Amino acid sequence: MRFAIGLMWLLHWLPLPILARIGELIGGLLYLSLKRRRHICMTNLRLCFPAMSEQERKQITRRHFQVYVRSVLERSILWWSSEARLRKLIHVEYSAPMAEMLSSPTIFMCPHFVSLDVAGVAVMLESSLCSIYTTQRNKSFDKALRRGRSRFRPVKLFSRAEGVKPIIRAMKENLPFFMLPDMDFGRKDAEFVPFFGVPAATLTALPRIAAATHAKVIPVIASIRPNYDGWNVKFDHAWTEYPHADIVSSTRFMNSYIEAEILHMPAEYFWTHRRFKTRPEGESNVYRESQARFQDTHH
Repeated sequence: MRFAIGLMWLLHWLPLPILARIGELIGGLLYLSLKRRRHICMTNLRLCFPAMSEQERKQITRRHFQVYVRSVLERSILWWSSEARLRKLIHVEYSAPMAEMLSSPTIFMCPHFVSLDVAGVAVMLESSLCSIYTTQRNKSFDKALRRGRSRFRPVKLFSRAEGVKPIIRAMKENLPFFMLPDMDFGRKDAEFVPFFGVPAATLTALPRIAAATHAKVIPVIASIRPNYDGWNVKFDHAWTEYPHADIVSSTRFMNSYIEAEILHMPAEYFWTHRRFKTRPEGESNVYRESQARFQDTHH
């Protein structure tokens, strides 16, 4: 792993157009070879877009592999390039001045698009923050990740196992919370809420923390600019009258917002995650290998 981290460090010297093309090339090869991940991606797209043709789904899946691997290599730029280079590559659109956004407790809600690390850097260039992350098994990579995500401002990163209490304490110290709330972590602290019409185990932490801290929720969306020209980061308007009185309604509102953003750039959402692995009582596993073999045979 230390060799891989050293290679990543070397890659950050490359111009973005070259680095991005290398990532897309590798991603195209992995699309052909990683059958299980390809199946997960295609299954998610079949569930979320039943009216879409199979050829369209395959095109989105192939493009997703390309931009996902590209985003992994581009982390080298985010972790080691100068602040001046990052400010040149990250094009930010603010709905309000950052100082106004941070004038009261704030949650930056960042969905799982492939460039989410870019959104984190965009916040970090302007402010300290706190966030939850999954501890990496490899200690060298975990150290590189933590250092890369906290090199411009003090950042408090908490393990998911610690729960939300450390986050609430950090927010009381006026640190904005950079939150990624749209993955399936099982039934705990989750409700089955529609995601493109499919019941999905969805964390209710966003409205619960917003209610506990009286924080405003500001969506942050990162996307790839055309022609290898860097990335766009959009800080949207804070949601009004949020959270709702009903926690399920509040969570559904979040999913609806994310759905609308996915429609703008479907290949950039993290479809290789098993978003529907947790099923309501009585429903079967939608990712079964037998199903994969059947679908591969019939398409």
